[in-house]
Amino acid sequence: MTLKVWEREQGNWAVLQVSGEMDLVTSPAVRQRVHDAVAEGRRSLVLDLGEVRFCDSSGVGVLIAARRLMRSCQGRLRLILPAQGAVEGSHVNRVLAALGVRRLFDVYPDLASATAETDPLSA
Repeated sequence: MTLKVWEREQGNWAVLQVSGEMDLVTSPAVRQRVHDAVAEGRRSLVLDLGEVRFCDSSGVGVLIAARRLMRSCQGRLRLILPAQGAVEGSHVNRVLAALGVRRLFDVYPDLASATAETDPLSA
């Protein structure tokens, strides 16, 4: 399976919708799209990973690098990882939880909640 990335805007947010597999071969495309968004001046980014069916360590590395990049430019990164999706929930959600890095990310179940302007830390 291949990887596809679509970009759109939702309010002040750049949304990258990712589908397919994030692995050693395909993950650099996601990394490049994140870098492109930052280079265009975007500081609020949502990665919609609800349609990602497989994610290996290189995919996780791209997500962690995206988090680091957004933090370095005082930006915001939010992930969409629906509780329901793949057979027993989002594959990426399970991978991040198994690796103990899910807590590093602001995770939302859908686009509406991810692009709401409320800060999860202030609630």
